[in-house]
Amino acid sequence: MSIKRRDFISLSALAATTAVVGGIQACSSDTKNKAADTSGKPASMTGDVVPISVTEREARVAKARQLMAENNIKALVLDCGTSLLYFTGISWWASERTMVAVITAEGDVKYVCPAFEEARLREQITIGKDVYVWQEDESPYERIVMLLKDAGISSGKIGLEERLRFFIMDGIRRIAPQFEYVSGDPVTIPCRMIKSPAEIALMQKASDITIAAIKLGVAKLQAGMSQGDLANIIATAHDDLGGSGGGGLCLFGTSSSFPHGSKQPQKLQKGDIVLMDCGCSVSGYQSDITRTIVFGAEPTKRQEQIWNLERDAQAAGFAAAKLGDPCEHVDAAARKVITDAGFGPGYKTPGLPHRTGHGIGMDGHEWGNMVKGNKLILQPGMCFSVEPTISIPGEFGVRFEDCVHMTESGPKWFTVPPKNILEPFAS
Repeated sequence: MSIKRRDFISLSALAATTAVVGGIQACSSDTKNKAADTSGKPASMTGDVVPISVTEREARVAKARQLMAENNIKALVLDCGTSLLYFTGISWWASERTMVAVITAEGDVKYVCPAFEEARLREQITIGKDVYVWQEDESPYERIVMLLKDAGISSGKIGLEERLRFFIMDGIRRIAPQFEYVSGDPVTIPCRMIKSPAEIALMQKASDITIAAIKLGVAKLQAGMSQGDLANIIATAHDDLGGSGGGGLCLFGTSSSFPHGSKQPQKLQKGDIVLMDCGCSVSGYQSDITRTIVFGAEPTKRQEQIWNLERDAQAAGFAAAKLGDPCEHVDAAARKVITDAGFGPGYKTPGLPHRTGHGIGMDGHEWGNMVKGNKLILQPGMCFSVEPTISIPGEFGVRFEDCVHMTESGPKWFTVPPKNILEPFAS
């Protein structure tokens, strides 16, 4: 979307008219749901979403078993959380009552849960069928050890995925000290870090929704509004567009010089930098996008200079994302552009005070950080952000954040970065 200078200032200074909102929505990459519904809300963009299939989850379990064999792990214990959802499709609240899934080297996935929750659990089970229940006056850890014994496992390594809570591990260990308890990362990380086409499609949809939500937020900027006001507008837009848990960190003026904001309240004024770091979930997969604009006035020479420097740093990070190269190259390339301009060095401010990017998938931040020292090799299917913030304490900060997925031919943006300060949204 190309916007003339005076048109952009007007757009960011006043609440949008119906025509402006319609034009902004039309820029979404979703082609099926461009018009607002009769209530005035933007239409959902998720009508064509295809959730992860049971067949794909079965393939994930099979891959996990292969990795377990390579690492001599006899069983993998999954607590409530992202990895449980990834492998089984089950979403479960992590209460003090133990509910786990166990992937064994052979046989189906098995579960341990409170007896009174069995029926609710079985409603969600699509992978495996065996459920070991425990009553309120019984030990869930004894059931877990019984499950392992029934699977023919009496010794060896038991893998514990990273979100397994200590009290569960400690409970199992006290009853069965003969096992060697090890990290499940060699199994869960290689599975989750490499995304399938179905996962990429869900992340693309989440990204499309977030870009549309940010555009709607920009269209409703008004002098005097708070950062929370804008965040609420963008959160509502995410919901209306079909994203789950959508929201954003919205920063005005000097607050934007703190990468994650300041406790000091801010009211929007003409000429302020507006930084919007937003995301949502679609069928469990995340987006994470940041845009920075100037509200209601001509950008100053300083604002435009830093904005352009941020654009160039992000472009350098993207160009450095090459198959077979380590993740740290992305950080080094983006950071060099900023330090060559006289900022930093290293993590010093004014400059780039944090890593250039993070992995993303079912969690907003996952493995595969773009940071110095990370020798992890870039592979097809890896997804990560490129977001080299420039923070200038006491003045402002500028950040663009767009996420990348690695293809067989190199990196591909989920969302195309902006070209200049007056065109914050690419066509």
